Amino acid sequence: MYKKIKIITLVNSKGMELQILNFGATLVSLKVPDKNNNLVNVVVSLKNLEDYLRDVHPCLGSSIGRYAGRISNGHFIIAEKEYPIYHEKGVHLHGGKEGFDRKFWNVEEIAKGENPKVVLSIKSNHLEEGYPGNLQAKVIYQLTENNEVNITYTATTDAETPVNLTNHAYYNLDGEGTIFNHNLMVNSSSHLEVSDQLLPSGRLISSKNTRFDRPKLSKIGRSDFIGYDDTFVLDKKVLKAVLTSPKTGIKMEVFTNQPASVIYTPIELPKLPFKNNVEYSKYAAICFETQNFPDAPNKQHFPNSMLKPKEEYLNKSIFKFSLI
Repeated sequence: MYKKIKIITLVNSKGMELQILNFGATLVSLKVPDKNNNLVNVVVSLKNLEDYLRDVHPCLGSSIGRYAGRISNGHFIIAEKEYPIYHEKGVHLHGGKEGFDRKFWNVEEIAKGENPKVVLSIKSNHLEEGYPGNLQAKVIYQLTENNEVNITYTATTDAETPVNLTNHAYYNLDGEGTIFNHNLMVNSSSHLEVSDQLLPSGRLISSKNTRFDRPKLSKIGRSDFIGYDDTFVLDKKVLKAVLTSPKTGIKMEVFTNQPASVIYTPIELPKLPFKNNVEYSKYAAICFETQNFPDAPNKQHFPNSMLKPKEEYLNKSIFKFSLI
């Protein structure tokens, strides 16, 4: 299996470096210049490529599919037909027992030079993990001369099926420690109400004057912060979120065509062999899982998640880096 491992490195003229692994179409490293012109790896990375094949890490940098987030009831219904899906206590998470994050993707194209990119693809067969239709999916990772990381997911199917793809990178603009002192802004006026199992109830809740209300840059670890594993409904503004680090001076802006982003700040990361023996502490990183609403296949009033034949799924997200 290890012989199948391929890593692709993209570099732009500004010194940024992006590394992609074909297993899970995984973003394994992203080096960005800081205010002192030192390169900082701003995503949580594992020491060895083989470590990504072990089913112990929490989707670090992985591509998630067929459906990112949670689906309730252990099934969904299409055209009055019920499709059972893998679940644990009624919760189907990130595509099932063996989602796209646990599979080798095909490297379709590598383009070096100006605005370098890599294209990877995967085929998901009819009824894999319970999903109908033969699904063809692709991801394009592109590193631009404007210090943007463009992540574009596309998919087509031969039968109607739910699709919701995203990238699950864990960002820390210091490259170590905690994101507690980072600053965060999210253009989001509401969030999804969830159960104890983090399943959406179907209600959208106003975020105004709550811990989800972040219209201006403010310290992540402010007094009302208890961590996030929540779906922020994104406003119809071009800029969706901003993350900054006072320590390194790095700023990350998030843009996407998706209606929501699950923002996840794990209290602690598992004890894993991190690259360069980096040490992380409480609230080590933040994920921006740009996507459709979780459980949309079972919530008819949520944005449509069904992909039909002759249609193309598109998730285009941009992570732009600069200095404060």
